[in-house]
Amino acid sequence: MSDDSKPTAITSVLHEARVFQPPKEFSKRAHIKSLAQYRKLYNESIKSPDRFWAKQAANELVWFKPWKKVLQWKEPFAKWFIGGRLNLSYNCLDKWLDTPTANKAALIWEGEPATDGKPGEERVLTYKQLHREVCRFANVLKRNGARKGDRVLIYLPMVPEAAIAMLACARIGAVHSVVFGGFSAQSVADRICDSQAKLVITADGGFRRGSVVQLKKNVDEALTLRDAQD
Repeated sequence: MSDDSKPTAITSVLHEARVFQPPKEFSKRAHIKSLAQYRKLYNESIKSPDRFWAKQAANELVWFKPWKKVLQWKEPFAKWFIGGRLNLSYNCLDKWLDTPTANKAALIWEGEPATDGKPGEERVLTYKQLHREVCRFANVLKRNGARKGDRVLIYLPMVPEAAIAMLACARIGAVHSVVFGGFSAQSVADRICDSQAKLVITADGGFRRGSVVQLKKNVDEALTLRDAQD
């Protein structure tokens, strides 16, 4: 028997009215420099979403082919910028090469310490350097048969080469799928089969919590398991 005297809704007490202002020097360098500017942009996105996103796409991205329609919405499916064509790798890297940003850090990486008390490896790649590495690896993918629309599995430790591999896949139009480096050979085999991957990008091994994970060994075993399932 229900008790009608009990409340029928959950009352939230998580209300926060405080405002924390950032330092003025920080605001000067920010893309959105004030709360008022943010609210103006937000209101524009709600009132005229097509116009708002068309403006953002035109100002922030390089398009090889302009779109014909901003949004095609057929619940629950949405298609954005119908007819348009761009490349994610180009927008992340190439667009900055003739600007001062080219020599700024695009990727800052700190590796896991190999031994206690000893700092891990550190690497910094500028946009120009990262662009070169991505182009080189894109050519490696093409030489190994990867083409637009092919699926490529990335089974790597947390190293700069993981980002390089993703951007290289985007550059040639391949679809990448990242597999967590802690997954077993069986998990890798399942994902190879499910995605019908043409290539697997991996490393001999990688550090994880002080231990070395034998990634290449897992991939070899995964391919054996995959062949047994065929």
